[in-house]
Amino acid sequence: MSVQNKMPMKTEERIQKQREVIEILGRFFDKEGLQPISGRILGLLMVMDKEQFTFDEIVEELQISKSSASNALRNLEIRGQVEYITIPGDRKRYFQLKRHDVFSMIKDFEERLKQMNDLLRSIIELKADKNSPNCKVFDTIIAITDFVIENLEKYKQQYSGE
Repeated sequence: MSVQNKMPMKTEERIQKQREVIEILGRFFDKEGLQPISGRILGLLMVMDKEQFTFDEIVEELQISKSSASNALRNLEIRGQVEYITIPGDRKRYFQLKRHDVFSMIKDFEERLKQMNDLLRSIIELKADKNSPNCKVFDTIIAITDFVIENLEKYKQQYSGE
């Protein structure tokens, strides 16, 4: 069944599903090295229909302490993942995903792949038997990640107009 033929979700059901995905994203980003609260804040800003939240709204929505929210937001700002905007006449700061560079997450992923390939190439170079089972696995990983990196470059050029 195509997405277009599905019955629209009720608002309450959709919001509940969004909250579940926020928790899943929180665990995902935790495994990627972010603090759990930071991951949940990123998830909130990614998933919810509302894409800009005040500090108090983040605290309320995620049921976290103000100090946890403050520390997490500061870290996300330093990492370049979150920014805030202000609205004339309103003293509140509105936090949102940083949008100036749509490829920043892809660039981070690409850098990790390149670093992994460099490490694997170094390992292979140090092996006496370059045809050992481990070396063959590493060669396969390198070939696959090189393919991914090459195609990431093509897509970046296609979507950025370079």
